[in-house]
Amino acid sequence: MSRKVLHLLLNLSLLLPAAMLAQSSSTLPGIGADPLGRGPTLSPLTMPTLSPGEIELVKLEGEFSDSVVAGGGKAFASWFAEDGVTLQNGKPPVRGRAAIAASAVWDPKDYQLTWYAEGAQMAPGGNSGYTWGHYTATAKDRNGQPLVLSGRNITVWKKVAGQWKVALEASADDVPNAGDCCALPKP
Repeated sequence: MSRKVLHLLLNLSLLLPAAMLAQSSSTLPGIGADPLGRGPTLSPLTMPTLSPGEIELVKLEGEFSDSVVAGGGKAFASWFAEDGVTLQNGKPPVRGRAAIAASAVWDPKDYQLTWYAEGAQMAPGGNSGYTWGHYTATAKDRNGQPLVLSGRNITVWKKVAGQWKVALEASADDVPNAGDCCALPKP
């Protein structure tokens, strides 16, 4: 094993953000359950094709998620490029950091959005790339009951003046469980 690979493996735990480690375990290829029970982790041991650039993007995605857990909508908007775009189910695109900031006004005490990367791809030039993964959104309905949504997400990253910014963030809700589509609400 090369010294570079060994160094990467020994320092991988420093690259895995807390929000990514806090998710439930997964059985997707390349993602193993954390032995401490904190959740899925991408690892060069289970996914040896991860390049240093892909690991950088996964780390960046985790930092993005961690900041949103702590800072809510304001933190979410702060990661976007000036010309960034968000896409969500059933809603028109939100274009530009100012518009994203105006629409992302949630407080993390009332609404928690967490996600983790399940994979990444760095462009050949190293100035752009994308991650994809799974998100969970938790809030309370008007009766104070927990409301949890989950789904898939993709984040497109680009370097702007040497700093990574979100160019596009898109999400799609998970498909409802069989039978949930036609079930009547319980009193």
